[in-house]
Amino acid sequence: MNLTMLKAKLHRAVVTQCDLHYEGSISIDKDLLARSGILPNEQVDVLNINNGERFTTYAIEAPAGSRMIGINGAGARKAQAGDLVIIIAYAQMSAAEAESHEPRVVLMGEGNEPL
Repeated sequence: MNLTMLKAKLHRAVVTQCDLHYEGSISIDKDLLARSGILPNEQVDVLNINNGERFTTYAIEAPAGSRMIGINGAGARKAQAGDLVIIIAYAQMSAAEAESHEPRVVLMGEGNEPL
């Protein structure tokens, strides 16, 4: 049996921009991707703390050091700049692997600086 477990989370990141006319996805600072273990093109869920919206998309790299969290395409209808979001990636693993699995959780501070 495989279980779906939390792999990585960016907790309370601030949306820095929204682009309705971009092809889709969420742009995340390359350094934040690396710190969280979320890979470019990996499926993520975005949970908007401000309005309760939730949507699934995929991560793309934004420039390192930019601290960008950009909601693109249709997802831009579910957020606006300044909203707090939780970005979550999951992984499939066996029950035995899940017993010792530790997700990477990055708590975000002001200016999307990791705490």
